[in-house]
This record gives sequence, structure tokens and C-alpha cells, in this order.
Amino acid sequence: MQEGIMTTAYEQFINLQKKLKEVSDLAGFSESFYNIIREPERIIEVNIPVKMDDGTTKTFRAFRSAHSSALGPSKGGVRYDESVTYEEVKVLSTLMSLKVALLGLPLGGGKGGIVVDPKKLSERELEALSRGFVRAINNYIGPRIDVPAPDVNTNAKIMGYFTDEYIALNGNRHDIATFTGKGTDMGGSLGRSEATGFGVYLTIKKYYEKIGKSLDGATFALQGFGNVGSFAAKFLTEDGAKLIALNSKDKSQKSGSSAIYDPEGLDVKKLEKAREETGSALNIEAKKITNEEFFALPCDILIPAAMENVIDETNAGDIKASLIVEAANGPVTEAGEEILNEKNIPIIPDILANSGGVLVSHYEWIQNMTGSYWDDDEVRTKQEKDMSKAIGEVFATAEKYKVNFREASFILSLSRIEKSLKLRGRI
Repeated sequence: MQEGIMTTAYEQFINLQKKLKEVSDLAGFSESFYNIIREPERIIEVNIPVKMDDGTTKTFRAFRSAHSSALGPSKGGVRYDESVTYEEVKVLSTLMSLKVALLGLPLGGGKGGIVVDPKKLSERELEALSRGFVRAINNYIGPRIDVPAPDVNTNAKIMGYFTDEYIALNGNRHDIATFTGKGTDMGGSLGRSEATGFGVYLTIKKYYEKIGKSLDGATFALQGFGNVGSFAAKFLTEDGAKLIALNSKDKSQKSGSSAIYDPEGLDVKKLEKAREETGSALNIEAKKITNEEFFALPCDILIPAAMENVIDETNAGDIKASLIVEAANGPVTEAGEEILNEKNIPIIPDILANSGGVLVSHYEWIQNMTGSYWDDDEVRTKQEKDMSKAIGEVFATAEKYKVNFREASFILSLSRIEKSLKLRGRI
């Protein structure tokens, strides 16, 4: 593992603990409560042996963190990436606890990962690794214990391997609820693919309603045109907003030109077609601009929907957007946020903006546990109702405590966890 990756993850964990302490002190939570939530309840570290296609056996390091059981079973993704670290899953499971508590769900936060580049494995090796992971953590997962889901480089197929192995080990067909993000033919929920992007759109819509403005004619710049970014763009443009710039990965670009710009508006359908046919949404007729120019564009809304730490002290001062919406996890660094706060640019935090995915994953869990089936309209209606409630509560908390939206989200989440811990007699 690269030393720089571990250092960054460790720094992120220390910064998160500082933020939890600041918010706890601000809201008047006890030191005893902070001592409980500052660290995950349980972290499992395992080494998974896999017999490779060439006859050799390799071992892969893996982790599963369960941050809090105060509100219910842990919930969170499993990622396959060479950058996965012990500290990273601690950070992400803690943030997941805050996210599910913010939505008022009866869940805690979980996160897992395997240190691997899945592109270097054959399909047989990938399946063997996935099944080996389930065997290694079998005693610590279950529909009422810890419910993993897809994350970076994992998908419905991987969840299928997970589910099949878990049922084979435990002999209960109803344990299909142990994993979410499954294919719809295997108990997955309708509406899951667009859920996060729809949630991003809904958050922006509610913010605009709060400030007394319409989305019609509002301009936005989008970084990332994957599942989340593309659906967010779709819903926003359908409501009258205008996508004026897109920053996205393009392996064919060796220069700094990895973004496109059109003040008249980019056509989302053309972007989707270009991505499908050429591998990059950037391959349409539009002005090419650099990353630096992208972040400095005047616009109403800036939506980082790709990677973490893309807005930092080097570019935050150049940002001219009126609102930043964190569709990705952790796209704004602590130093970048300090600069944006000084500029009075509001940030809708990731634990609120991109929470639509885990919300619909919870719906999948409910359907599996109860033998129910919800159609697209029912899922969408429930998501809009539940997210609108959470968004309104964050806005109200921000006004009550005179804090920004991130701090308000933390206060609201922590207050729900604290109440449950008190009822359980833990504090």
C-alpha cells in the first residue's frame, strides 16, 4: 500500500474526529457521547486466499467496519480498489452512520473494501475473491446485523455472488436481504439506478424553493457524468436548469482539456449518446476548456459528482458558483471549505445531497424482509417524501443553530444517535 494513500486516509479520519468534536461541543453533546461515536464499534481485517488461474495462490487484504448499532443494523458499500485502507473504511463507515441517521432510518453506518484492482482479475478469480470475502466475514453480516451494498468497482453481479455464497453458508433463502444493490431479478429494487441522481436534483430543487427562486434558467456546471452525474443532469434540465459545462474523464485527452463548455447549454441526450458510442461524454461539438477554467466558471450551481478532494485550497478561491452541491463523497477538502465559507458560498453536504442511493437501498431491504414489491412510482414517491423531510429538517436546524448546512446535518444526525444511545443506557 502506498504510504501517501495511508497518510491521506489517516488525515481524513483525524479531521472527521475534529469535526465531530466541534459539532458535539456546539450542540452541547456530552463527552461520553463523543467518546462513543469517535471510533467505529467494530472493524474486521481479513486476508482472503484466492487460487489464481495460473495455479498460484494470492491473498487479498480486506476490511469491514461497522460504526454504530445504536439505530439498527449497519449499512454501507463494499469497494474493490487498490487504495482501500483500514483508516478509509473507518472514515466512510462513520459518515454512513451520519447519512442514515440524517434520513431518520433505523440503520447504522458500515463500509468495507478489498485491496485489489479488479481489472487485473479474470471473472473466475473475481467470483472466487467475492465468495471468499463473504466466508471471511460471514459471522458479522446478516439482514439484522450488517447489510453490505455496491460501492467503487462493485455492482449487482458482485452482490449476486455475495448473496449466493451467504445463502449457501447459512441455508436460509430469506437471507437475500443481507445485501442490497442486487439485480431486479434477484430481489433488487426498482428505482435504484437513478436514486442518487434524483436525490441530488431534489436537494437543489428544495434549496431553490427555500430561497424563493425557480430552477428554470438556472445554470450549473457538473463534474462527472457517471450514474450520479448523468441522472442529476437529466432531472435538472427537465426542470428547466441549463447545463453549461461538463468536466469528465477522457482517456484520449493528454492535455489539461478535460471539460467542455457551452453557455447556451449542453444537450444531456447528446452527452449520453457520445459516452455510449465513444466512451466519453466530452466527444460532442462544444468548446474545450481546462480543469482550472471549469472550476472558475460563473454559474449558479457547481456539482462535483465524481471524486473526492477536487475542491481544495488551490482552486476554491477561483470558484464563482453561488451554490455547491456535493454529489460525490467528500469532494471539498477542509481547507477548500474554509475558503468557500469565507466567500459565503453555501455547500449542501454529501451526507444529504447523495443520500438517495442508501435510501432506496433501505427500500430494497424492506421489500426483501416483507416479501413486498414496489413499482417505480411508489419508490419515487417514497423517496421524494423522505428526502424532502430530511432536507427541510437540515434547513431548519441550520437556522436554529446559525450554522452551515454541513454542521446542521451533523447536529441532526448526532442528536438521533445520542437519543438512541441514552434509551439503550449506554450513556
